[in-house]
Amino acid sequence: ETGVVLRGELFHHVRDVCRFAVGDRFEVLTGDGLARLMEIRTLGTRELSADLISSRTLPPLPKPFVTLALSVPKLPKVDWIVEKSVELGAFAIRPFVSDYSFLRKASEISESRIQRWQKLAVSATGQSGRGDLMQIQPAVTFEKLLDDFSRQEGTVGLFPYEGESDWALPDALSALKAQSPTHLWVFVGSEGGFSVREVEAFAKVGLKPVTMGDQILRVETACLALMSIIKYELGA
Repeated sequence: ETGVVLRGELFHHVRDVCRFAVGDRFEVLTGDGLARLMEIRTLGTRELSADLISSRTLPPLPKPFVTLALSVPKLPKVDWIVEKSVELGAFAIRPFVSDYSFLRKASEISESRIQRWQKLAVSATGQSGRGDLMQIQPAVTFEKLLDDFSRQEGTVGLFPYEGESDWALPDALSALKAQSPTHLWVFVGSEGGFSVREVEAFAKVGLKPVTMGDQILRVETACLALMSIIKYELGA
């Protein structure tokens, strides 16, 4: 691998947004843990070619790897959540449908929608300079999600809940940190939160509700707050 040819959006970003010219250098991040320094050799109206100058290894994500299990809210909100999750070091996003999610069937979340989110993740990866590409899994049902979670070894879960709970977030994080997990799943409800039936289902897989305080947070605010707090408290 000694060079690349760029077309489409990335080409237009380099030429029209960054206004690079022949001889200028830029880094390419492809999500494989390397940053490649490229130098523009030719620049046309629809594509550019660039030579590989050098490469450097980017630091991997620290453990525990954090998966954001997201009950699908209104779809424009997911775009924002994807971008911020990449920047804050989430390992993966697992969209799912639940009793109060914006969409009630996993089939309503099209493959093109998942591809859009993946495209946003790629863009945010380059912007934030992280070495890996955050995974975005296909949407599943609530039951499938909990079944997948319960089968994961070395994995713990965090279930923030807007209803009554006597377990505060700092205490929950201290308990999780003591277990030295390799993976942490964070379950965030959509605009309607979680139903009583779902709270009972969480209990069956060993997850009790955790309170984040008296105020009810918007979905996107909860995701941002949780990822930030986890990054600070667990070094994730």
